[in-house]
Amino acid sequence: MKKTVLVACGAGIATSTVVCDRVENLLKDNNISAEVVQCKISEVASRQEGADLIVSTTILPTTYNIPSEIATAYITGIGMEALDQKIIDHLKK
Repeated sequence: MKKTVLVACGAGIATSTVVCDRVENLLKDNNISAEVVQCKISEVASRQEGADLIVSTTILPTTYNIPSEIATAYITGIGMEALDQKIIDHLKK
């Protein structure tokens, strides 16, 4: 079954592009069928339905009914492998 991952940042442009590329490659490398959707934090509420995971570059303003991970590791380069594993674990459930 195909999964959906929302990649969100404040403006939906710069940092989410870096995170989006990383997540797409991670999923491909681990044979996980998923659509990666890039959006703004303000759009998450309206786009979360049907999504399986939110990966955001900043703290989300509210709690959603689906799991979320903060992707600062992909921006700083520290702890990337641990975040990779968390994302894989969420999507293999």
